Amino acid sequence: GMIRMIQRLIGENIDLTWKPGANLWPVKMDPSQLDQILVNLAVNARDAIGGVGSLTIETGNVAFDETYCMTHAELIPGEYVLLAITDTGCGMGKEELGHLFEPFFTTKEVGNGTGLGLATIYGIVKQNNGFINVYSEPGKGTVFKVYIPRARSSGEIETEEVRKKPARGTETVLLVEDEQPILKLGQAVLERFGYTVLPARTPGEAQVFAERHPGPIHLLITDVVMPQMNGRDLWKKIAAVRPEIRTLYMSGYTADVIAHHGVLEEGVHFLQKPFSIQALAAKVREMLDESPDA
Repeated sequence: GMIRMIQRLIGENIDLTWKPGANLWPVKMDPSQLDQILVNLAVNARDAIGGVGSLTIETGNVAFDETYCMTHAELIPGEYVLLAITDTGCGMGKEELGHLFEPFFTTKEVGNGTGLGLATIYGIVKQNNGFINVYSEPGKGTVFKVYIPRARSSGEIETEEVRKKPARGTETVLLVEDEQPILKLGQAVLERFGYTVLPARTPGEAQVFAERHPGPIHLLITDVVMPQMNGRDLWKKIAAVRPEIRTLYMSGYTADVIAHHGVLEEGVHFLQKPFSIQALAAKVREMLDESPDA
């Protein structure tokens, strides 16, 4: 399922090769965090390729001994499961590589960024006691290698996975986001969890969906700050046609900043960007499960 979703995200101009390793060791990691790493790195690779190219995803078991780690300062000896993502994109020079995992650093022009950043991935990898390496040369492409420590017993992993299963659903969601990469990503993630998604790049498109979609629309997810109309004004227009709709606002600005500008009052549902796949799935489920008068 994940590989199909990635193929959809990167489009048909990019050849995707999947090389799973045999007998992979277990790792103790929230599965949705693994999805997040894959999706972010794949979208990054797609943007670096910017047209026709190829993307390879590989997994395997690796062990580092003391000798190897002496020449690679960031590694700790031990057994790891490797996830490697290789692209034939534009590559990066030393200057860019030095800043790569800083929050809000981007190699893309405004409007092309996914807003999900490599800092998010770096945080996930570190939280799981792993490592991430990047090899890149301008004009040659880039390889990201993520190492997650081998888990000792398989028992503890299953409980972790069962406990963290993201919430699924079958409802219809109207998703409004003016940045195409985030819109596609949000749509792919929600569809993967079973929802029907109506994707709109503008408030105008969203209103057309609200008026013409034949079935119910259970939830509106909208960016707060958009060029034509803010999210709250859009909600008012859509609620006039569909009074039963629930609304989740999202923004790169904090809730306080937005409230200060009078766009949102307190008590509304709000998701701060960049958010994790897990956070989005959980928030959507929580809102849809609320009793109607909440």
